[in-house]
Amino acid sequence: MEPKAVERAAAESVPGKGESVVPAKGKREQILDAAAREFQEQGFAGTSMDAVACRAQVFKRTVYNHFESKEALFRAILQVMAEQVGSALSIRYRPGEPVETQLRALGWAEGSLLINPCFFRNARMSICEALRDPALAAEMHCKFQQMTVFEDFMAAAHAGGALKAPDPALAAQQFLGLIKARGFWPSIFSGEPVSGAEMERIVEDAVAMFLNTYRADKKGRTERRG
Repeated sequence: MEPKAVERAAAESVPGKGESVVPAKGKREQILDAAAREFQEQGFAGTSMDAVACRAQVFKRTVYNHFESKEALFRAILQVMAEQVGSALSIRYRPGEPVETQLRALGWAEGSLLINPCFFRNARMSICEALRDPALAAEMHCKFQQMTVFEDFMAAAHAGGALKAPDPALAAQQFLGLIKARGFWPSIFSGEPVSGAEMERIVEDAVAMFLNTYRADKKGRTERRG
């Protein structure tokens, strides 16, 4: 018998006080939430399907009914993160509206993700695992393509005459870098996301610095909020 078949056949462990009564869709989310917390606390190698089942308060076989392996469970969490990114970053350039206002909205869409506690914990955990697994890092790069949203925005703003950004990819990298350099990467090491107020200041500063270089009309001034 194959190892996975043996594992499934043995997947009858009952956690704690038994399995909670939750609809199938809710149970999948319950398992994902429990798995995310286990991965965050124990790392991929230190997490077991037994521990996930116990934390989710479901039978181990229920976990396997939804996810055939620990690897599949981990990748499902990455997919949830990718969907969160896609949902948050749905902003497109709108001709005729102030570009600084639109940049602020675009920056805050990214910033709101970075300060979301659940997203931040999962991002930190997945980055740590990606450092150990080049294949996983490549998979994450393919899933998290938010840069294309920024590139499309810069290209459209350049075409519309609001920005002078002949290289939209570079402009997108620099704008996103201004936000992440203060609002994300230091937090990866500290373990705590920045506050909403601090992220708002970071986005404001990023917009101002970006427009100092890329505004098409150099006579214009960036609108700063108090």
